[in-house]
Amino acid sequence: MRKDKIRVAIWGFGAMGSGMARMILNKKGFEIVGVCDQYEKIVGKSIFELLKIKANQNEVTISSDIESMLEQEKPELVLLATDSFTASAFPKIKLLIEHRCNVISTAEEMAFPFASEPELSNEMNRMAKEYGVTVLGTGVNPGMMMDLLAINLTGIMSDVEEFHISRVNSLSPFGKTVMEEQGVGFSITEFEEKMKRHEIAGHVGFKESTHMIAASLGSKISSFEQSMSPIVTEVDRKSPFGFAKKGDVCGVDMRCVATMENSIPIHMHHPQQIEPGLAGVSTKDEIIIKGTPEVHMTITPEIDGGIGTIAICVNMIPHVINARPGLKTMIDLPVPRAIMGDVRQYLEEE
Repeated sequence: MRKDKIRVAIWGFGAMGSGMARMILNKKGFEIVGVCDQYEKIVGKSIFELLKIKANQNEVTISSDIESMLEQEKPELVLLATDSFTASAFPKIKLLIEHRCNVISTAEEMAFPFASEPELSNEMNRMAKEYGVTVLGTGVNPGMMMDLLAINLTGIMSDVEEFHISRVNSLSPFGKTVMEEQGVGFSITEFEEKMKRHEIAGHVGFKESTHMIAASLGSKISSFEQSMSPIVTEVDRKSPFGFAKKGDVCGVDMRCVATMENSIPIHMHHPQQIEPGLAGVSTKDEIIIKGTPEVHMTITPEIDGGIGTIAICVNMIPHVINARPGLKTMIDLPVPRAIMGDVRQYLEEE
């Protein structure tokens, strides 16, 4: 086992980035060497002060100058906890590659960037190989619950005929930005107007998940359709950062149907709302795969999106470092597993 700790930097210190820092600080074999964020109220402050924990390694203060931090600290890997789309994440990833940093991005489209941005994906792959680093996009969804987990379950099947994958989750833990992106509190008319202007984000990831599943089975997606509709509440609902009165929108119902070139259909359903229990809705993750044998897996309640994303990003760090250079997806790397001992024991000997 190597002596040097894994030098990690974090770009973006919101809920995901700060959560990753907290998890890393509770694990052996890591060292956080830098954190970058543009939020003025936290720049210059200690991460230990912000996390409200006792320092157990060298002090780290939040910087707004990413290039200076990269040049001074030379991290081995950077956790990029910004953006949802590949196009907006690309300039940051390019900069990190040029500084010879391995990258794990939480951007949803980066889970399978070839689906929406093939040219940028090819460029990232080329650059990563040139600079000898690895780039991965992952999260709880896309990245695990509606794609990789289903893919793993096909490993016990001799034949696959059809996928039905659903994730019913609560938006209650999320902040004001997410409430607005999901239309919480809007009237039906407001929701429909904002949807026409593409101001309702809904779920980003159906295209990535379906393409990942198809690629894992040696196929491609030949057709893809997705839809979005408001979830209207029949009772007043209140969460820490959201409120929807009776008759208004409390979340978004997302569906998609995709077909592979080998004619296997994929059906996905992802309703998200605040306080689903008030409508008698139980959260869950469910995968039904028709074939031989038929597989039906249900997890109740849902896997927490925040905790799950934080964990899978941190848990994939040693596998990204071990990987051959290039742009990777979750189907290219070893099965994710919790880091319970010293992370350095997962690193391959040089």
